[in-house]
Amino acid sequence: MNSLSDEAIIIGLMDYREADKLVTLFTKEHGKIRGVAKGAKRSQKRFGGALELFAKLTVRFIHHEGLSTIQDCDILTIFPNIRYNLEKITMSGYGAELIDLLSAEECPNQRLFRLFSSYLEYLDSSVFDISDRRFFEINLLNILGYRLPIEHCPKCGRNLAEYGAEWITGNQFIVSCKECSVGGKSLSPLTIKLMQQSLKTGHFGTIRFVGSGIDEAGELIDVTIASNIQRPLRSLEFIKLYS
Repeated sequence: MNSLSDEAIIIGLMDYREADKLVTLFTKEHGKIRGVAKGAKRSQKRFGGALELFAKLTVRFIHHEGLSTIQDCDILTIFPNIRYNLEKITMSGYGAELIDLLSAEECPNQRLFRLFSSYLEYLDSSVFDISDRRFFEINLLNILGYRLPIEHCPKCGRNLAEYGAEWITGNQFIVSCKECSVGGKSLSPLTIKLMQQSLKTGHFGTIRFVGSGIDEAGELIDVTIASNIQRPLRSLEFIKLYS
């Protein structure tokens, strides 16, 4: 079979048998791929120190249904500044787990690859702010087709950024303006405006939620994510434990 080459970010890694590693790659052209790096624990020539979580690589592999064979790879960057900061490690792991759980196998998504790559680059080069996590989540949900309904009231059509909103979840997930709402959790006009702006800019660090806005936005985002995954996020539990 022909060997394929692609840019990839490692989003999962574990030991396998005596000398191998199981690697989950999120690739630019081929989507999420799971593969075996045979002899990875022994072969410095083929893998060196490349097989690390969040490392960005050029990887060569032979595609198989189920587990592909990872032949070798070249390091593009290991995002070194992330690896010396527990908070950044945690946030990188959270992003990787989100992509792993929400992405279908072998379903290319270059927009999502660029978003995750930009997220890691920003974490590597900047001081982390919780707004950066929320910016990443909002855009990830949008790219994957789970766009937050934060533009207009579904009942009267008002711009929610002008009037503010309330939302409820349960049998139905509804975000409506405060005049049409029957009660629920509040979203201030400013919080909604910042969430809307998060979908219009492609640059991390440009959106900063203020005051109670980070909690307002965060609760809505967390509920939306939880409703679209099959199990609790392990990394989220770690974030809650140490935040």
